[in-house]
Amino acid sequence: MPLYEYACQECGKESELLVNSSTQPVCPKCGSPKIDKLLSIVSTPSRGGSPGGGPQSSGGSCGSHCGCHPHG
Repeated sequence: MPLYEYACQECGKESELLVNSSTQPVCPKCGSPKIDKLLSIVSTPSRGGSPGGGPQSSGGSCGSHCGCHPHG
């Protein structure tokens, strides 16, 4: 069963729930079925084996080619 993140429209609680495709998930705090699936970020290992997942460099975990460093 996949793990999804949800936010309850009634109480505002965010929860991670294991969801079977044949069941309607409900909020574990208040029991409301009015929950929205949240966009989740998926982490995957890189082929290069660097801990940051990006190009290997000594300038930080993402390197200078990722776009988060201004080009001066």
